[in-house]
Amino acid sequence: MSMIMNTLLKSTMKVIHDRFPYRFTENGVLENGTPDYRIQKFSMLTKRYSDMYLLDNSMQLSTCLDDFEYVKWLDPEGVPCYTKNRVTSPYN
Repeated sequence: MSMIMNTLLKSTMKVIHDRFPYRFTENGVLENGTPDYRIQKFSMLTKRYSDMYLLDNSMQLSTCLDDFEYVKWLDPEGVPCYTKNRVTSPYN
């Protein structure tokens, strides 16, 4: 019975926030009892969401929800993030 409950807990997914092309999900509970938070990214090629980054804890999730540039910084595809409108020389 424990094995069945463990499988059910791991397989439930709840979308916390959706900001295209990313969405933030809670995928059940980990073995240590903490929620399993993930960032999923939509692929235009497959037309599906897939896991992009597995978050460490709820504080990191909170940072992602507050700072969208941080989510882009975590993206392994090298999405430009924290860009400025102008470039200034550090020598002036």
